[in-house]
Amino acid sequence: MTVFAETEDFTVEWPNARTRIRGRENFVGFNRTYPEGWSIEVLHIVTDGSTAVSEVRVPHPEVGPYYVLSFLEVEGGLAKRGRKYWVEQRYEQPRRESAQWLEDM
Repeated sequence: MTVFAETEDFTVEWPNARTRIRGRENFVGFNRTYPEGWSIEVLHIVTDGSTAVSEVRVPHPEVGPYYVLSFLEVEGGLAKRGRKYWVEQRYEQPRRESAQWLEDM
């Protein structure tokens, strides 16, 4: 399965931001304008039946970097619905008492 574009009535939700975008035109318009100058690094894509999952990194110098996990429902090769989870990349050190089990990436 390959996702080429979104359906006209594509809807995407960002549960952690309590935000939804309805319609392909709105989704494309939003992504063309915010944040200005952004790009993505595709890290992983998995498909199974009518579901596609992607992991990307957004290395924007002013508002990022972020990691984004996307779940897409696909119909006829087009994305119909999606849920995206944005997580800020942080550089916090773990608490000392748990550091013995952890390592930096």
